[in-house]
Amino acid sequence: MAQRFEVHPDNPQARFLKQAAQILDKGGIAAIPTDSSYALVCHLDDKAAAENLRRIRGVDDKHHLTLLCRDLSELASYARVDNKQFRLIKNATPGPFTFILEATKEVPRRVSHPSRRTIGLRVPDHRVTQDLLALLGQPLLATTLIPPGESEPVNDPDDIAERYDKLLQVIVDAGACPMQPTTVVDMTQDEPELVRQGRGDLALLGL
Repeated sequence: MAQRFEVHPDNPQARFLKQAAQILDKGGIAAIPTDSSYALVCHLDDKAAAENLRRIRGVDDKHHLTLLCRDLSELASYARVDNKQFRLIKNATPGPFTFILEATKEVPRRVSHPSRRTIGLRVPDHRVTQDLLALLGQPLLATTLIPPGESEPVNDPDDIAERYDKLLQVIVDAGACPMQPTTVVDMTQDEPELVRQGRGDLALLGL
């Protein structure tokens, strides 16, 4: 049964986030709010948790998981970016963009794309997510909370609790999020390529 922590979206109670961080540290799976929609997250270095995350989401190892990072310096530790890529990413960060980038050796092979060695990275613009990342001191492995066989994210914490109570260990309830996934941009080629149009404004990337 998932522990549910109700927090203020702009001034979250630190004691609840600390408890959530402790559960994630022990291999738990959590539903947390972001600036696009709710996401399923787990500890980056926990193999069993990552497998469980994929199982709950209903995706295989070819589905790009995302690293939620606190800032651009953390992002640069997990992805190879040149000056041009960095400038573009900086224009849209923090915000509802996911960037597909070449992973560094800091990213476990089992969570990057099996053939391309790429990973999705983003810096969310949401106080709850940022405070949780600060407590953990490293990125979270994440995927949008879209039920298997559906196309829209689950946005209501009551709905999340009803559907996922027995599958998750934590639900961080900060009320409704924007019910739209991130804009996904592949940055591994010479020019950025739009993979999915979502909430992010493409003009920030010159697209």
